[in-house]
Amino acid sequence: MMDNTKRYERLRERYLNGDLDRRKFLGLIGAAGLAYGVQTPFARHAMAATEEVRFDGWGGVVSEAFRKYAFDPYTEKTGIKVVDGTFGGGDEYLSRVKASQEGEYNIAHLSGVFDYARYVNLGLNSTLNEDNIPNLKYVIPKLTDVFRGVTDGKLSCVPYDYGTTGIAYNRKYISDDEAKEKGAKLLIDEAYKGKIGGWSDWRTRIWYASLQTDQDPNNATDMDAVWQAVRTNRDLLLKYWQSGAELMSLLAEEEIYVTEGWSGRIYALQEQGHDIGYIDPPNGFGWQECLFVIKGSPMEACEELLNFMLAPETSIAVAEGQNYPPALDPTKVDLGKKIPTLPAFDPTGTLDGLTFANPEYWNSHEQDWSKMFGRIQKGY
Repeated sequence: MMDNTKRYERLRERYLNGDLDRRKFLGLIGAAGLAYGVQTPFARHAMAATEEVRFDGWGGVVSEAFRKYAFDPYTEKTGIKVVDGTFGGGDEYLSRVKASQEGEYNIAHLSGVFDYARYVNLGLNSTLNEDNIPNLKYVIPKLTDVFRGVTDGKLSCVPYDYGTTGIAYNRKYISDDEAKEKGAKLLIDEAYKGKIGGWSDWRTRIWYASLQTDQDPNNATDMDAVWQAVRTNRDLLLKYWQSGAELMSLLAEEEIYVTEGWSGRIYALQEQGHDIGYIDPPNGFGWQECLFVIKGSPMEACEELLNFMLAPETSIAVAEGQNYPPALDPTKVDLGKKIPTLPAFDPTGTLDGLTFANPEYWNSHEQDWSKMFGRIQKGY
């Protein structure tokens, strides 16, 4: 009679040769263990095999890139289905997660370290087993370190991409020179009344109002001036936009001539042939996004998906599809031809040129500032 060790080795050999898919392999290994009354870790896993993982992201070209280059190939490889949902803003999504049953939401494409800190403060974080995510070694160290700082050296996410919220303008009406000269103040320029757009996100509004009043966006000292600038921008707006798709549509249809916008979406418009310029003013809004695993999720399946998504071939394909540079370190991985041409890309891998939001500063003011912006948005 074949002993267990040989049985496992043969099954593993068949699996590694590609003769068995992963689910079948785990099932057989579990069955082999159960037949001999052995409780193997594989047996437990096989009994409670994960059939699907839920992923929530920003929709539009970003979700399309994830589905095409990551989720479908992952499902083909593992048999685990990725169910993807979308959201228009981080606050709206967090409300959904807080109201859900544990385990209902699994992985979220979160923006910024302040979002990460919010989830951690609410006890919604998990702890990743990094041994299951060997591709983490390719990630820019600075991006990982900031998350470790929030969770005592551990990780509840992997960094995935970065970009900027800069100023996008229609070159038919605004020249590159004018945009560079006026910078953030272009968004409160009377000359463009009714042709200005803005994201309905309180952080972005306050960040740009800080720049418009010549203050440090991570340490504004005159909030009265900031709120006045937010009102000035509001009074000149055509409308606040709610999503990346709406941002692209407003610019493409020339309903607006200038707005702050997400670097990858603006690049997508340029690729489509629209003559849209893009600049990051001094102290412009740099951000990084992560794939965050929510407490109560099937950890091994999630870790496998994260590792798959960080593999250079997947990460580069997604980055080229969504137009945001990947979190991979360009000094360790050849990122190909397109990625170095994307706005916000840093060839050094240090990201010293980007200003990121200080999570402590923004999260400590969230309640008051989001409420105040809500009032201004309604006309106060």
